[in-house]
Amino acid sequence: MDIRIGVSHATREISLEMPDDEKSIGKTKAAVEAAISGQSTVLWLTDKRGKETAVPAAKIAYVEFGAPNGDRKMGFGS
Repeated sequence: MDIRIGVSHATREISLEMPDDEKSIGKTKAAVEAAISGQSTVLWLTDKRGKETAVPAAKIAYVEFGAPNGDRKMGFGS
């Protein structure tokens, strides 16, 4: 699952590739909800490769959950 996080006063968004199992998805959504609701001051996420990312909860503009884009095409033609 891909996650994109918009950060206030930043021109680029944070993109992470997260584990696809239901347990991880639920845990990630709970962490995002806790950060947005003010229960947590920092959103900590660990991607598929084990890299940890921290985002200050007060700076989160939006969070977008989506399926991975495995069918990306490059070049010309069909």
